[in-house]
Amino acid sequence: MARAVQTIPSDTSARCAVYGAPPSDLLDVPEGAVQLSPLRPGSAALERLADAAFEELVVAAPHGSIERRYVLAHALRILVPGGTLTVAAAKDKGGQRLRGELEEMGCEVSERFKARQRICTVTRPTEGLQLDEAIQAGAPVSVPDLGLLSQPGVFSWNRIDPGSALLLRHLPPLSGCGADLGAGLGVLSRAVLQSAKVEALTLVELDRRAVEAAQVNVADPRAQFLWGDVRETRLADLDFVVTNPPFHSEGIEDRGLGQAFIVAASRMLRRSGTLLLVANRHMPYEDVLRAHFRNVETRIEEAGYKIFEARK
Repeated sequence: MARAVQTIPSDTSARCAVYGAPPSDLLDVPEGAVQLSPLRPGSAALERLADAAFEELVVAAPHGSIERRYVLAHALRILVPGGTLTVAAAKDKGGQRLRGELEEMGCEVSERFKARQRICTVTRPTEGLQLDEAIQAGAPVSVPDLGLLSQPGVFSWNRIDPGSALLLRHLPPLSGCGADLGAGLGVLSRAVLQSAKVEALTLVELDRRAVEAAQVNVADPRAQFLWGDVRETRLADLDFVVTNPPFHSEGIEDRGLGQAFIVAASRMLRRSGTLLLVANRHMPYEDVLRAHFRNVETRIEEAGYKIFEARK
């Protein structure tokens, strides 16, 4: 059964934390470090932790500038004065700006370079930190053009991505119990739930921030929310699945990710259940679809995207 995202308690006895997956060959993460990334189901929520909660933080910096500055500011906030923050970023994915961003927040920075990574280390000063602007800029926000709650760092946080927009235009009425895999902010789910014949819909999403936004955006008692990895989700006997599967994992293209969504969907669907999937035209999904579904049809092909309807 789907479970709602739980608020993580702000107190913890651990004295070290890690955000994401810093390169293990470049940085040492102390054993027992508390994971803070919203992309790791079950992790603690960085923004909810108390001030001065940790003595050491190791961060794999996000690529987006607004999200990265938000994470850095909160990381400094939850450090004790004199605590150590170590941050790594690829040179072409935020590394060039990393030192300047930390200095703007009031830190003295030492740095080194290795394997195309910029690694910055700071000691949290006792006073003089400038964190409010970065925290405010990266916080959850209502996006007027979407009419949705969102947050920088969430996929397509301030617009409807073209794939989802195409599926929205061609989404047939659905019925029974289903799931939206990689549900994001709930854009597709809102459309699915316009059908009175839909009995229940589980929104499955890896990004905690998106799940929490979707809980506001999809105000329907038939909706359930699951913070988890689609590939490990134990839903079953569904009548339908809709998905716009990701093909990047933390900034790196991974075509196997969408293929894994297809396999997961086939496992979740009952006999004669239907999968509706939208994808970039160049994604190699046809063979996987045909291997796991009795009937596969390309319903729409338009503007670099395609919609598949597959029946179990």
